[in-house]
Amino acid sequence: MERPEPELIRQSWQVVSRSPLEHGTVLFTRLFDLEPHLLPLFQYNCRQFSSPEDCLSSPEFLDHIRKVMLVIDAAVTNVEDLSSLEEYLAGLGRKHRAVGVKLSSFSVGKGTVGESLLYMLEKCLGPAFTPAVRAAWSQLYRAVVQAMSRGWDGE
Repeated sequence: MERPEPELIRQSWQVVSRSPLEHGTVLFTRLFDLEPHLLPLFQYNCRQFSSPEDCLSSPEFLDHIRKVMLVIDAAVTNVEDLSSLEEYLAGLGRKHRAVGVKLSSFSVGKGTVGESLLYMLEKCLGPAFTPAVRAAWSQLYRAVVQAMSRGWDGE
C-alpha cells in the first residue's frame, strides 16, 4: 500500500487541531446524518439519547469526541510509522466491536466514518482541501481502519 503524504496530512491537521471539539462535532453530526441507526450505540449510564442533538450535547459524548480526535492526532503524529500504533488500533477495534459497532461502519465509502472524516476536513479547510489532501487523508484512513479491523477478526 502506498504511504500517505505526511506533509499534506500534518499541515491540514494543524488547522483542524486548533478546535478539535468543534471539528469533531462536525464529524459526528455528519455521521449521524448518514447513519442514524448508530445513535443507539451511544449510551452512557443506561441513558438512551432521543436525538443526535441530545447525544452531541452530552458531556459524556463530548468526551468521546475528544478521544476520537486524540486518536486521529496520534495517527497524524505517527503517519510515517503507523505500525507503532497497530496493537492500540486493534484494541480500539475490539472495543468498538464489543459495543455493537460493525466493521462496515468504518469501511471506505459513502455513509461511513471515513466519509464523515473527509466531510469534516473539507468543511474545516475549505479551498485548502485539495484533491491531493483528500487522497492523503483517504490513504491514512484506510491504513488506520486496516489496523482496527484486526479487532473484528474471528467474526
